[in-house]
Amino acid sequence: MNTAVTLAGVTLKNPVMTCSGTFGSGMEYGEMVDLNRLGAVVTKGIANVPWPGNPTPRVAEVYGGMLNAIGLQGPGVDVFLKRDVPFLRQYDTKIIVNVCGKSEADYVDVVERLGDADVDMLEINISCPNVKEGGIAFGQDPKCAEQITKAVKKAARQPVIMKLSPNVTDIAEMARAVEAGGADVVSLINTLTGMKIDIHKRAFVLANKTGGLSGPAIKPVAVRMVYQAANAVKIPVIGMGGIMNAEDALEFILAGATAVAVGTANFINPDTTVKVAEGIEEYMRRYHVEDIRELIGAVR
Repeated sequence: MNTAVTLAGVTLKNPVMTCSGTFGSGMEYGEMVDLNRLGAVVTKGIANVPWPGNPTPRVAEVYGGMLNAIGLQGPGVDVFLKRDVPFLRQYDTKIIVNVCGKSEADYVDVVERLGDADVDMLEINISCPNVKEGGIAFGQDPKCAEQITKAVKKAARQPVIMKLSPNVTDIAEMARAVEAGGADVVSLINTLTGMKIDIHKRAFVLANKTGGLSGPAIKPVAVRMVYQAANAVKIPVIGMGGIMNAEDALEFILAGATAVAVGTANFINPDTTVKVAEGIEEYMRRYHVEDIRELIGAVR
């Protein structure tokens, strides 16, 4: 039984990875989860300088999931290279670095500094606000998405995954835009924009007013968008959004995802990623599937 999948020449032992921002850079979970069991670890967002993140409160529970407005808090690329990469290299798993920025120059700076690093792939978070365009996310305008993809690809030494925002009118158009820009892989979905109000205080629950909605509530939207993207482009797709168990993950794979990422579920049970990988294997045994590639995009 073969569970290995390949993304732009990088082979993962199985299709299960972590969602950026829900697993730190692996160090926080290393004592609880056997990272050797994962296809890849996707790090939290790495910027060219330390980011303090948004003011608190910045996390709120909602029906079927959670809202977060962390604001991509992180120590920056220098600390990541010195501390996190050596830690992750102890394990038999692939390292995917999530990259964030507030301008094209920011992204390129991080990508260039990661050029000689011992990491396998780069995931570019284009849900970041483009400060030069009035705060609209890079991933909400097709021309902007294609442009940032071209700039990153020109500077990158590792394969590039472009992570798409679901807060758009046509996800297929966005997927085609980053493919045109040279993306090697596309991942989706990032969080949906949401809001929660405390009716007793008559105030926003999050200091930022809005936050990213994640968890089971967004899974049907995510599966639909992954299906649309997978049928719009020729490059591999990584699916994510509300995966809580192997059954959820298999929906994404059948919809066209070559790999899947587990996010919010890590906060409930840190071992979810391993259980998802085991559940996929059990499904393959039950239905006599010899190669996981038989399942990718099997629903048309």
